[in-house]
Amino acid sequence: MRSYLNITLLFFIMMLLLLSCDPNRVYEKNIAIGDGIWNKDSIVTFDMKIEDTIQPCNFYINIRNSTDFRFSNLYLFIDTYFPDKTHARDTLEFILADTDGKWFGKGFGKIKESTVLLRRGVRFPMSGQYRFTMEQAMRTDNLEGIDDVGMRIEKTVK
Repeated sequence: MRSYLNITLLFFIMMLLLLSCDPNRVYEKNIAIGDGIWNKDSIVTFDMKIEDTIQPCNFYINIRNSTDFRFSNLYLFIDTYFPDKTHARDTLEFILADTDGKWFGKGFGKIKESTVLLRRGVRFPMSGQYRFTMEQAMRTDNLEGIDDVGMRIEKTVK
């Protein structure tokens, strides 16, 4: 009986590990915003080393917000720092709710999670160390209701 229990437990652990593997993921990181209040001066940073310049990738932004968030959209400044020390800045708008206030994100209760496609089929122009930074670009110093922000980069699958 005991060995049956051990084998069953081992099976479930192996299944959990296999299901958590994502062969298309190049990078994913989510960062918690302290107390769900994102100050305009608080910059979220994502560092990654990229080797593959051939494989096209899709870029996503992950947003986890509370239903107490009082806006239907979120403006962000996203800066890209390339290995050759050049820099690019984008100002982006993410629509989180429709005009009737229905949230697009998934989740039960007060927390909604959105994964928004930022760019499709992008190739990294050079290998090396990249840094992406994100800051809220709303017209308020302290943006309440954003719990986490993140970035996901995955290989484009045909």
